[in-house]
Order: sequence, then C-alpha cells, then structure tokens
Amino acid sequence: MSGIYIHIPFCKQACHYCDFHFSTQLGKKEAMLLAIKKEIELRKDEFENHKVATIYFGGGTPSILTTTEIETLVTAVHENYKLVENPEITLEANPDDLTDDKIVELSNSPINRLSIGIQSFFDEDLKLMNRAHSSDEAIKSLSTATQYFDNISIDLIYGIPGMDNKRWKANIEKALSFELPHISSYALTVEPKTALKKFIEKGIVANVDDEQAQEQFNILVDVLEKNDFVNYEISNFGKQGYFSKNNTSYWQGKKYVGIGPSAHSFDGQNRSWNIRNNPKYIKALEGEVLPKETETLSKTDRYNEYVMTGLRTIWGVSLEKIKHDFGQTYLDYLNKQTKKYLEKHLLFVDDGKLLATKKGKFLVDGIASDLFMINLES
Repeated sequence: MSGIYIHIPFCKQACHYCDFHFSTQLGKKEAMLLAIKKEIELRKDEFENHKVATIYFGGGTPSILTTTEIETLVTAVHENYKLVENPEITLEANPDDLTDDKIVELSNSPINRLSIGIQSFFDEDLKLMNRAHSSDEAIKSLSTATQYFDNISIDLIYGIPGMDNKRWKANIEKALSFELPHISSYALTVEPKTALKKFIEKGIVANVDDEQAQEQFNILVDVLEKNDFVNYEISNFGKQGYFSKNNTSYWQGKKYVGIGPSAHSFDGQNRSWNIRNNPKYIKALEGEVLPKETETLSKTDRYNEYVMTGLRTIWGVSLEKIKHDFGQTYLDYLNKQTKKYLEKHLLFVDDGKLLATKKGKFLVDGIASDLFMINLES
C-alpha cells in the first residue's frame, strides 16, 4: 500500500515559528491547483503496480481551499491511480476556516479525516505564535467537527515560552473533553530564519526552555496513556484503530509520492523533492516538466533512516532486519553504539527489537543520530 501527499502552499498569515514552504499571496491559487493536478497526472506511472491507501492534504493550510477545489484534486487521484476500497483521506485544517457550513460540506466530501491545527486553547499562546485563530474559534470548530467526523486529530504545541505546566495540563484536559481519537503534539522548535528566532535574539520573546519542554512531554505521555491513548510515535498518540495510516506508512518505510512545491517522495531506494518556489513550480508543470530532484540512497543512508524512524515508533528497530537488509557489520556497529544507552536505561531490547524507554523518548532524535553509520557508503 502506498500514499499520496498533496502540499497546498498557501496560508492566510505566517506563524512565527513556521519554516514550511507557503505563500500568503493567493493570486496564483488557480494556476497552482492546475499545476498540482497536472503533476498528479504526470506521476501516475510511479504507482502503476501499487494501490493508494492514503491521500493527505498538507501545507501550508489546505483548508484555505474550497470544498469543490479539494474534491477536484481527489477526483484527479481517482482518475489516475488505483485506490484501496476505503482510503484514508486527511485534510489539515485551521479552526478559523472550519465554519459550520464548511464542516458540513467537508463531511459530504471524500474527506474522512480532519487534522486540526489547534496548537493551544489559550489566546496568549496563539498570539505569541501569530496563529490566525482564537481560543473561541478552536473550541467552536471542535464542537461542530466532532458532530460530523469520527476520525479527528488535533495538533498541540508544548514548550511555548510563558506556558507553565498548569496551563499545559489545562490544554490537554480541554482536548480530552472532546473525546478525540488522536492527538499529535510537538515541542516548539526555534527554526532559523523565522520570526520567532528573531524575536528571541532581540529579547522580545523568552527562549525555549528545554527542561520545561521535557517536563511537559512527560506530562503529556502520562495523561494520554491513562486515557487509553497509545504513544505509537514520539509525537503521535492514537486510540486503537485511529493511528494515522498516512504517517505510519512514512515511519514504516512504505512508498509515497509528494505532490506540490517542496513536497518529498520516496520509493524505497530513491528520495526526490520538488522545487521550493511557487512560480517556478507552476511554470514547469505548464510545460509538463516535473520540477524535482532525485537522489539514490546508499545502504548507509537507508540504515540511518530506518534507525531514525524505527526508534521513534512502538515498532522499534528490528535487529534481524538490520542483519538481513544491511549485514553483520551494521548490526555489530549498532550493538556497539547502543551499549551506553542500554546501560543508562534510555533504550531497551524486547523480542529482538530496539526501543526507546519512557525516559529515552524525548531524547530519541539525538540518540538515533549517535547510532548512525557515517563511514560506509556501499
């Protein structure tokens, strides 16, 4: 099974922490949608022997599109690819776009899963991040959406400057009050060239406190696990039957095609990415040229990627797979590198799989990088 990711590169306004590719200028929206539709058509041969199990509208802010525009792109996928009987079709949405009428329209469209960017239920946090919605809009959108959609995920951000543990717990409790089946939660990260980075450098906003972020992550894990959520990936918590099929396919190394400017694709051996420029993307597709670059991953690249994604999930890193797919040299290296983390109880081995302990979860990206192989390129 494979997936299709469709990047919609438009937003109403720029969030202070965001470094994703988007534009707040909507003048070329129609031309962009035509270009995206053309890319969907041109890349159909890549899935000739695969069935599409998931379609994911990301961005940017896909909910900025009309329901008709969304349906047109879903139809283009249906016309050019083979799909499973009931594909998961997710739309990332912002609360300010989810009016009652829009939610009803979407519920009657092919969209069967919403991923709503709440981020916080407190206006002071939303203003600091320059979100386009208010706390009231967040609550109202969820109140209506839960009446029409069963499969809903929300995003929450922890480690926000000025947000103490009490307010963080209140955020989690408010989310739980809607009886949602899925929550994605991320630490606020200060990315280069963002407004947040500049504000911190100028002293306008306090820097992110890593220790507090770790405390808030631990609070999140404790509270959600007590409420029957499975922390199936470091940043993702789902009830049984509601894990994101789209994201799970990424972490398990399945094939996916990324459509739209800046979107990435992976076929198991090669990774490609589209140009990160809206006018150049549109111009290339008008000439039926795919504006992408491709690299073939070495065995070492694939090993490193498997270690990184595996450690972030409940499925872990299979030691047998390491030996089978990469060879004894890689397995010996992995065992050597993991020894200190096993002794510190940051990692453990269970049923032949290397996994992060509760203590090690928050540190897993740094741990994984220390397990990377850097000298072999066969």
